[in-house]
Amino acid sequence: MVVRIATVAFEGIEARPVDVQVQIAPGNVVFTVVGLGDKAVAESRERVRSALIASGLALPAKRITVNLAPADLPKEGSHYDLPIALGIMAAIGAIPADMLSSYLVLGELALDGTITSVAGVLPAAIAANSQGLGLICPKNCGPEAAWASETLDVLAPASLIQLANHFKGTQVLARPRPAIFPASGRMPDLGDIKGQESAKRALEIAAAGGHNILFNGPPGSGKSMLAACLPSILPPMTPAELLEVSLVHSIAGALANGQLTDRRPFRAPHHSASMPALVGGGTHARPGEISLAHNGVLFLDELPEFQAQVLDSLRQPLELGEVMVARANHRVTYPARFQLVAAMNPCRCGHALDPGFACNRQPNARCIAQYQARLSGPLLDRIDLHIEVAAVSAADLMLPTPAEGSAAVALRVAAARERQRLRYTALGLPHVTCNAAAPPAIIESIGRPDPAGLELIRDASERLRLSARGFHRLLKLARTIADLDGAETVSSLHMAEALSYRTDYTGQQNAA
Repeated sequence: MVVRIATVAFEGIEARPVDVQVQIAPGNVVFTVVGLGDKAVAESRERVRSALIASGLALPAKRITVNLAPADLPKEGSHYDLPIALGIMAAIGAIPADMLSSYLVLGELALDGTITSVAGVLPAAIAANSQGLGLICPKNCGPEAAWASETLDVLAPASLIQLANHFKGTQVLARPRPAIFPASGRMPDLGDIKGQESAKRALEIAAAGGHNILFNGPPGSGKSMLAACLPSILPPMTPAELLEVSLVHSIAGALANGQLTDRRPFRAPHHSASMPALVGGGTHARPGEISLAHNGVLFLDELPEFQAQVLDSLRQPLELGEVMVARANHRVTYPARFQLVAAMNPCRCGHALDPGFACNRQPNARCIAQYQARLSGPLLDRIDLHIEVAAVSAADLMLPTPAEGSAAVALRVAAARERQRLRYTALGLPHVTCNAAAPPAIIESIGRPDPAGLELIRDASERLRLSARGFHRLLKLARTIADLDGAETVSSLHMAEALSYRTDYTGQQNAA
């Protein structure tokens, strides 16, 4: 007799069905697990053996074979422990096999028989719901699984004994409730920043259209504070965005106690981060920082200090909104539609633009050019707003707290985003939520400026030698500025402001 238990294997954020087949037959006393499993799957034999003994059950002195089908699909992780253990328990008659046929199972076993948390419960719950099955998962992951569907039958036991008692009817497990991670602390607010009005304006435009932004200024000018304030003015996530973010974080094992968060991600990796850490990869092709920042903000401080190869690996995700991680035995795709916020100093010492400052090593212009040459032109071309952040004077710091904070700015941003959502929905593009994600053909139509604006962008394109990408990004930026003003047509004023955010970058590239 073969007992079958349903579970899953993960490919990116997708859950592929896996059939755990358990057979106990006469023969040599051996416990074998086959089906292209990794080291964690092979070690499950000892965890299952110890957990069963701790639960008052002993493995029979027979040949135990566990097959993870399909055999050609790689199996990774410790979440196969629980389905293997339940298959053995059903095969020896400890629990009814027919009661397990309506559940998808995943969980890791401790040596004392308790069931510990695993990654990927949310996509597994969605897969179970689509197959018309219930879900058995660890207790700490129960709130995460409950988000998949209100009608999904979820069992979240703390131990094998508790689960066995539930099937015997001596102990009933209550369905876990969905949980939201409680917001901790106050978010950084634009009202905390004194001065830097032009930088705040640029940040508002970036938030309204989902544009990438680069702050360039001396140390201590408030670049990091400005970046940290961006989530406070972004609109709340839609249910679809929340689901996408939660799926990635579930696969990465980043959901604490199964609790989802309704705040947009804000990821700020150190400049020593490697390419697998940033874009994803490693032995098991895990999601990187750009995927963990999906539908949120990726903040790269000290941008030129990152490895050039690592920074250039962002070019494709910035365009496509996803990243494909290809390894010898893996090829998975993770979502990566993030908003890039970068900060840098103008030169190595950071003060080349200060009035009266003279570099001891070489002329200031050459010092700036050498430092900024670490950034490739194609990467900078994908950043819509280039802002010079001047040092804040003592007189600015002594000013009263600004009257307008993030709440007021967030209202204008939300209104602009709503205009964009309605516009793209009417055009049959409901998946486009902001101007930055609009296709070039569409933006040429909806972002076409008035005659004065056309003349302005024509002259600017020739003078600044804009690329085709830069041209379309300029149209998107001008369209966002018009949306903030509530204007239906992009005027020359909107185009002029958009050009002002790219002129400095173009001039630096030409000088270099």
